[in-house]
Amino acid sequence: MPALSTPVRYGAVAQVFHWLTVLFVAAAYLTAEGGPESRVYSTQRAADLALHETFGLLVLVVLVVRLIWRAVDRPPEEVPMPGWMIHASRITHWLLYLLLFLVPATAIVGAWWEGHPVTSLWIGEIGPYLATSHDLGVSITEFHRTLGDVIVYLAGVHAAAALYHHFFLRDRVLTSMLPGRQA
Repeated sequence: MPALSTPVRYGAVAQVFHWLTVLFVAAAYLTAEGGPESRVYSTQRAADLALHETFGLLVLVVLVVRLIWRAVDRPPEEVPMPGWMIHASRITHWLLYLLLFLVPATAIVGAWWEGHPVTSLWIGEIGPYLATSHDLGVSITEFHRTLGDVIVYLAGVHAAAALYHHFFLRDRVLTSMLPGRQA
């Protein structure tokens, strides 16, 4: 499979970025444990929190590299479909990109304003690099939790649309992003 996208299919690099994003978002969501600050930042939960924060940081890193790659590699040509589907697809993609930035960014800012570092399993503790504003940090953290739910729901709609294209419209939308050979 070529690294660059073709007119009908995403290239291997774009596919790797897409599926790594799916993996890291799912892992971050599944390792999240909400609740009061005293539980989230407890010593008993430190390893779980570090894992969650590491996945969140990986989402951010993959997003940046993915956007750089997208500037280099043109996506495949759009499948012929009604105008409203094209617009819905574009809006959904850009909302997903926005959420891929906002979810980890609000986690980082919220933690730092609460006075907590963000922990990466490879780097260790990062920050906090903002003056403490605990109440604002708590509000930003709550916003982070809401955005975390929103990105999962929107990704579900995105996946459902790809399945609709595959099974009902019988076009190449789904197969253009799946690894392997296209039939």
